[in-house]
Amino acid sequence: MTSKYNKWHMPYEPAKEFNKKVAYFSMEFGIHQALKIYSGGLGFLAGSHMRSGFELKQNMIGIGMLWKYGYYDQGRNGDQTMKANFIEKNYSFLEDSGLEVEVKLHDNPSVKVRAMVLKPEIFGTVPMYLLTTDVEGNDYLSRTVTNYLYDANYLTRISQSIVLGIAGAKIVEALGGADVYHLNEGHALPAFYYLRDKGVKKDQMVFTTHTPEKAGNEERDGRHLNRCGFFGRYLPEQELQKEMVNNGMINYTVSALRMAKKSNAVSKLHAKVSRDMWKGFKGISKIIPITNAQNQKFWQDEVIEEAHQKKDAKLYGQRKVALKKTLFDEVLNQTNKLFDPNVLTMVWARRFAGYKRADLLLGDLERFERLISNEKYPVQIIWAGKPYPHDFYGIDIFNHLVHYTKQKSNLAVLVGYEIELSRKLKCGSDIWLNTPRITREASGTSGMTAAMNGSVNVSTNDGWIPEFAKDGKNAFILEAIDHNMPTWDQDKIDCKNLFEILENKVLPMYYDKPDKWQEIVFKGIDDVLPEFGSNRMAEQYYKELYG
Repeated sequence: MTSKYNKWHMPYEPAKEFNKKVAYFSMEFGIHQALKIYSGGLGFLAGSHMRSGFELKQNMIGIGMLWKYGYYDQGRNGDQTMKANFIEKNYSFLEDSGLEVEVKLHDNPSVKVRAMVLKPEIFGTVPMYLLTTDVEGNDYLSRTVTNYLYDANYLTRISQSIVLGIAGAKIVEALGGADVYHLNEGHALPAFYYLRDKGVKKDQMVFTTHTPEKAGNEERDGRHLNRCGFFGRYLPEQELQKEMVNNGMINYTVSALRMAKKSNAVSKLHAKVSRDMWKGFKGISKIIPITNAQNQKFWQDEVIEEAHQKKDAKLYGQRKVALKKTLFDEVLNQTNKLFDPNVLTMVWARRFAGYKRADLLLGDLERFERLISNEKYPVQIIWAGKPYPHDFYGIDIFNHLVHYTKQKSNLAVLVGYEIELSRKLKCGSDIWLNTPRITREASGTSGMTAAMNGSVNVSTNDGWIPEFAKDGKNAFILEAIDHNMPTWDQDKIDCKNLFEILENKVLPMYYDKPDKWQEIVFKGIDDVLPEFGSNRMAEQYYKELYG
């Protein structure tokens, strides 16, 4: 078939300052609730970037994957514990670009990869090309490569990187090529190897590193990757040796840092952490900070923004109660608990990973029981989030919270933490709890969209928070502790400090000094925008990384 999207096509005249052609590769994109090709923060960030690229008329396209079963659909077992459901997705709003390329996957030299297009007018993004191997003519195994985002199978994950990287680069070639190739995380690393062989210069390749966590910095056996087709061709031993680190391994982040002309971390603190992490490796590119951000137009409630602009506390209060009722309808539907919109409501919602410490408040159960039964200063607490479906430690924390909260009328654990539930939680909460161990959260963007909607951050001083927070004025920040001490000790001290803030600052102010509380709410919105809106971020990428 013929399509205007089988060539580099923009539905608008690119703005002069954003005329450079950029291809942005990401394993996941959080564009819309209905397009389930994301898992969490990395996808939310990439989705906001694609929306801002469209709003600013940037000459950019997105290259992603069309996951047949998405990440997973989060449901419940009979006892309310978490269940991961894998349900086939079909998207009638995607258009076949007519572009099809072939890649080598392991011992199969010709796996077909087709590009489907998400047109800009559908969800207000730059053109997005989503790759699938579920193509007629491929064998069964090849067709399953694009089934599951972050597949647990080692070989499938390698294949997914090859598809995103090499097939993605070939699709960009077919479109006419780009001036800049941007890898959002190391998943698409094969693109850099393929492009380098095709004569694409180093100053056309840029890279974003997103996390200090090992899972986000993949490392695999170099000789095995070579056999799998990871480099786009078979590398002779001498050439392969130059790419390997750590006794024969390919570290995706190290390779990307070496091949890129410039790289960025996703907050100022993360840039310092990243430079320290990778300083022992020769030939890596400069790592600059470009702090993550989220799209205001997509995430911020319009009435909340109107109240903020007018500094109208009455309008804000009315809207907040309405938004709470919307959230509490979800709580009632899922847990059969009736929450009160006049009660301070705290939310902890993000991926359930051990270092994010969803259960930090339960570190002192006696004190926690006092907190949740305080009649003078009542509280309601909601937890939500999707662990990686094979992270049994994260799932165990989730299930422990389910069992603990089951009979408590003011505590709830929700499933289905995707874009729409995320929106309800950010709009309907008074407090946004953020409890990672310091230096472990590269950025953490959920608190940005919470602040846009008047939810006050109570957080450790990690990720983006040091660039935003003014303790007691626009947020409440836990006292900094030595992040080198044993994690058990960190958790104990942070738990104590969190209770001190809630008991002595947050709750008394919310109930006894509502005018002061309102000042903090409006100050949070003042300070989060426009600095942590993704239009700033998208402009900064063009100026500081692509330029």
